[in-house]
Amino acid sequence: MSDDKSAREPIPEDARIDALEARLKAAREREEKRSGSESKRKADADYRSGNRVLADLLGGLIGGSVIGFGVDTLAGTWPWGLLVGLFAGIGVAFRNIFRMAGTQSPPSDEG
Repeated sequence: MSDDKSAREPIPEDARIDALEARLKAAREREEKRSGSESKRKADADYRSGNRVLADLLGGLIGGSVIGFGVDTLAGTWPWGLLVGLFAGIGVAFRNIFRMAGTQSPPSDEG
């Protein structure tokens, strides 16, 4: 090791490097704010849409089977009310899903 004083002192920072680092930091913050909020909003909307599709499918199947089973119990037509209720529930669920998908699609340029 050397006893030279200049070897032990830290190298002074260049003002241009500090200015460049500050500009880069500001640009990163602006980009994160701009793109972060949009991507999060899109992810939240996609998550809600997926949950709604799942709820429509499950609600259609369960609701149709309960109503069909109730009709079977009252009318004494054991498998037919349940089957008709299931198919009606599936039909209603798919109608709701198609309706939801139709409202979220962007308008076409054809006219």
